[in-house]
Amino acid sequence: MILKSKKFSTEKKINHSFFSRKNGFSKGIYSSLNCGLGSKDEKRNVLKNINFVKKKIKAKQLCLVHQVHSNKIIELKRIPKNFKQIRIGKADGIFTGLSNVGIGILTADCAPILFFDNQKKFICCVHAGWKGAFKNIVKTAVLLFKKNKISPQNINACVGPCIGEKSYEIKIDFLKKIIAKKKSYKKCFIFKKKKIFFNLRKFITLKLLESAISKNNISHIARDTYVNKSLFYSYRRSIIFNKADYGRNISAITKYN
Repeated sequence: MILKSKKFSTEKKINHSFFSRKNGFSKGIYSSLNCGLGSKDEKRNVLKNINFVKKKIKAKQLCLVHQVHSNKIIELKRIPKNFKQIRIGKADGIFTGLSNVGIGILTADCAPILFFDNQKKFICCVHAGWKGAFKNIVKTAVLLFKKNKISPQNINACVGPCIGEKSYEIKIDFLKKIIAKKKSYKKCFIFKKKKIFFNLRKFITLKLLESAISKNNISHIARDTYVNKSLFYSYRRSIIFNKADYGRNISAITKYN
């Protein structure tokens, strides 16, 4: 199953997909489209899965990063000859103006965000968990567009499947850390029966709006990765149910001339 943004899908020069865990080659707890090179899955199956994704988005290459929950985004300006490397460095996003080159991000409850500008000159993908969002990785992405003379009002963003607010229980220290940065972020929390829940999707949306991206240019694939066991991998679900490891969902985008 492949999920797509309606707005992104109207653009002929943009190809994107938020992939579910279905239609891959991995077995067992990794069944089946696990693209996590850092997982304990058989590497040959992961590479088959990544190659499947590359073909689906019709890219000549597919570049990923070694994700570290940072606010760093690699600006990819060229592909070396005889390119074989999949992960191009330690970061949590990729920004590029190259055509026919796929860029992707892995998630397992954190949110994938895909970007393109109205002129289709640049694309970007971002891994945004609470840490990355808190460290302003969205702002980093927007600054890269601005550096390349693209106004925030001309940027389109889609936030993909991530853990839902009803599944994301947190502790009081987490709440205090977030609202210490800005009191208005309290609206991203739900208080129910002496428990506190965090709305990661709302938090990221606020970060997009703070970066001057138009509300009309922000879309969502509002699926809960924790609840939808048959469709998505989930880090939190693997911890709660004492699993040895977990797979990674992939989201990717490419552009054409």
